[in-house]
Amino acid sequence: MSGCCCLQCVRTQQVAVTEDLGQFKALLSPGFHCIMWPISSIVGTLSLRIQQLDVVCETKTKDNVFVQVAVAVQFRVLVESAYDAYYRLSDPRGQIQSYVFDVIRSTVPKMELDEAFASKQEIADATLTQLKDVMKDYGYEILTTLVTDLAPDSKVKASMNEINASRRLKEAASHKAEADKVRQVKAAEAEAEARYLSGLGVARQRKAIVQGLQASVSEFSDEVEGATPKDVMDILLLSQYFDTLSSVGANSLILEHDPATVANLQRQVGVAFLEKESGGHK
Repeated sequence: MSGCCCLQCVRTQQVAVTEDLGQFKALLSPGFHCIMWPISSIVGTLSLRIQQLDVVCETKTKDNVFVQVAVAVQFRVLVESAYDAYYRLSDPRGQIQSYVFDVIRSTVPKMELDEAFASKQEIADATLTQLKDVMKDYGYEILTTLVTDLAPDSKVKASMNEINASRRLKEAASHKAEADKVRQVKAAEAEAEARYLSGLGVARQRKAIVQGLQASVSEFSDEVEGATPKDVMDILLLSQYFDTLSSVGANSLILEHDPATVANLQRQVGVAFLEKESGGHK
């Protein structure tokens, strides 16, 4: 507001309060005004713009943790109630702060710390409900209330971070153990499958060897006159014996060699077959 004596200007988004010899006379809207100075005078102005009050309140939760709750209250003067706003309250910000303290200290102690963090909107709504009706009687409109921060003690923060970190590590260890279990199970299944296939291959190999031996004995007996199957088997056993010696020598192993080994091996095999045959006849 600006002016000189009788001529006064009220700025946009303001309302001026005039008095005649100390008695309220009228509210002046924005613009140019002529008053009867010094009988009439402008004693004050009210801003109609939205204002914000930041309030920080310390209280404790249900689980006895002290926290600082920061609340932002946005409010403005109602034009039609500017008289009440100017004359009924000497300190509107202090009045709003007192009501915020009352709501915070009656709401947060009913909650545990984790619940308080999750219920910021409930705290803000409770504060707005309490302030809206009360401050309207004094010419102020409460537009919104925001819980901008909820900060426990630094030691409590550190403890919460450690708890969270421990839980994360536990989950990671659990997932790693589960992965190791799956890996071991799959490895065992793969090994079992490999052994099965290996055994199947060995069985087929031996079957093929036996079939080949049978074919060789039959062809040799047919083509070489006077040769008996026993002679053919002696030759095959001898060749297999020399192949075995060659394989052992390739691995730098020392094996005692006796030419009678082949005959002894043949005799032992024959005895085993005879015992089996005699056992079957019984």
